Amino acid sequence: MKRNHIAGEWVDGATAADNINPSDTRDVVGLYARADAGQAAEAIAAAHAAQPLWAASTPQQRFDALDAVGSEILARRDELGDLLAREEGKTLAEAVGEVVRAGQIFKFFAGETLRAGGELLASTRPGLSVEITREPVGVVGIITPWNFPIAIPAWKIAPALAHGNAVVFKPAENVPASAWALAEILSRANLPAGTFNLVMGRGRDVGEALLNDARVSAVTFTGSEATGRKVAQACIGRRGPMAKFQLEMGGKNPLVVLDDADLDVAVNCAIHGAFFSTGQRCTASSRLIVTEGIHDRFVAAMVERMKTLVVGDARDARTSIGPVVDAVQLQQDTDYIDIGRREGARLAFGGDVRETVDGKPGFYLQPALFVDTHNGMRINREEIFGPVASVIRVRDAEAALATANDTEFGLSSGVCTTSLKLAAHFKRHLQAGMVMVNAPTAGVDPHVPFGGRKGSSHGPREQGRHAAEFYTTVKTTYVAP
Repeated sequence: MKRNHIAGEWVDGATAADNINPSDTRDVVGLYARADAGQAAEAIAAAHAAQPLWAASTPQQRFDALDAVGSEILARRDELGDLLAREEGKTLAEAVGEVVRAGQIFKFFAGETLRAGGELLASTRPGLSVEITREPVGVVGIITPWNFPIAIPAWKIAPALAHGNAVVFKPAENVPASAWALAEILSRANLPAGTFNLVMGRGRDVGEALLNDARVSAVTFTGSEATGRKVAQACIGRRGPMAKFQLEMGGKNPLVVLDDADLDVAVNCAIHGAFFSTGQRCTASSRLIVTEGIHDRFVAAMVERMKTLVVGDARDARTSIGPVVDAVQLQQDTDYIDIGRREGARLAFGGDVRETVDGKPGFYLQPALFVDTHNGMRINREEIFGPVASVIRVRDAEAALATANDTEFGLSSGVCTTSLKLAAHFKRHLQAGMVMVNAPTAGVDPHVPFGGRKGSSHGPREQGRHAAEFYTTVKTTYVAP
């Protein structure tokens, strides 16, 4: 059994659960511990005790630890990628790519430890100088989702440690293997015992403990909007000091295709953004907003491309689209397909559930494309989080822009056009934290800020240098000679 890591020791959980391969439900990836609230409290106490020692470490110590973690991840990319594909269901190529991204993130934040700076200002009062510095916030609770089981933990854990914080990490309960593998690497990184803690378990046990314990100074969460609101309420409403919180909560991302777009480019962007990673990305292009002049050609080309997509075992080299992560998510996807039909949308392609592929029982869903939809439909308002996309026909570019922005979310947006003027107009006016021109809405480099606006995000951006805004607090010091 794979155990939790608390105060520098591997410990059994209160219970344990099997981790099931969604490509072949007969395959048990492993048995993983599940902590209860008491063990979560032990991890918080360990982090609270260790954090001052880690905060006092030198930049070189932090660099060495994070750089070693990044190097090992990259050296083991094929092994860890195979494990990720096996437990989560994204294709092997995508899984290896995610592992590489995790390694690069640790390498980037290793460098950030040596680039930490401050400001020295003259005071308006004679004889005084002003120093502005950043300090760690303390203990950081990290709650991550199942769709990127090593990259998202990496982009939260690495900056937390780089800036001198201690960590209590709770991964999604249905993808513990990648989290455990990352924790095992971190356990050998010469961190003071208790600086990093892995507590696998249910949200109502471990998550609640992180939210309600006053020793946790900050909570970073990625998941659904509904759960994100609960996280915010708990951080504000708990007894004792309020916790700083950072929320990434999904999207209903538009990809606009204008009349002058290169058709091949537009189709490639839509296929990649809507269906790769089985559509299980908060940055997925779930709304394809297409102007009248190119609409019919775009739909026809999409259907032809979708016919070539191979649904199958995530680790089979022939596979284009892996399985949905589990039975719960598959049911949600098929429920939304039924909702779309009842709303009057026409299924132009796909949407079929396959109970087996090559004799392997799994959670297989053929990517689905709806047409004849409008922006008021539930399938265009609510995040489905699966390989389901809708085409919305609009009159012209201005109607496309208005439709793209008509959403409660604002994570990622895209536009396909060959016009520099239109590209500039959409870059300026799309209401999203990230805008892609002639590129898929999904896919952000490790060194740039990630996040959105409106209902998609709350708090400072993740990744890149902007991560310091969440993982540190600013101190202003006056000095007299």
